[in-house]
Amino acid sequence: MTTASLLSIQIGRVAPLGPDGIPSGFVKTGTEGPIAVGPLGLDGDEQADLTVHGGPEKAVYAYPAAHYRDWISDYPHHAALFVPGGVGENLTVDGWTERDLCVGDVHAVGTARLQLCQPRQPCFKFALRFGDKMLPKAMVRNGRAGWYYRVLQPGTIRAGDQITLEERPNPGFGFDRLVEIVNFRGASIKEIEAMAAMTGLASGLRDGARRALESR
Repeated sequence: MTTASLLSIQIGRVAPLGPDGIPSGFVKTGTEGPIAVGPLGLDGDEQADLTVHGGPEKAVYAYPAAHYRDWISDYPHHAALFVPGGVGENLTVDGWTERDLCVGDVHAVGTARLQLCQPRQPCFKFALRFGDKMLPKAMVRNGRAGWYYRVLQPGTIRAGDQITLEERPNPGFGFDRLVEIVNFRGASIKEIEAMAAMTGLASGLRDGARRALESR
């Protein structure tokens, strides 16, 4: 499919999270927009720990709406939190999952252009938000990771916008396969070689692939 829909938009301010009050921007609030998207993300969205969150290659976090049905099926006691924005995403996307995308895909939404560059790797704050330490491990295991965009062209978006596939530089490398590689480190030599030179892939993953080739 070459189009999907932007179901909802969420932004969050840094606030205490969990029983120890750890600073986090995990909890998001929905907004209809229009909202500006710049090189570091959505206007008004904050991250507490910039060493692992935010930055140009984690500027905007998107998540498939379809995954929430599966989460509720697996963890019905958390159903009240498994709603758009529940896993901390900025954009909730209706019509695509990781299986429909390829690494480096360029998407147009509103007046912005965004590029898929890496999957989300869940941290302990996911567990704190739900009060369930098993959830980060479950996300790794089930591959329902969502994806990070870098911003190629700043612009303005609003809930209900169509998201359109504009470019696909790596049609042979599905994003779902990248999620598997990042989670389980099971790449073949051919895949590592492809990642080392891959257009659009996050620089950290590309550099890691190059180091892996050098070590061999």
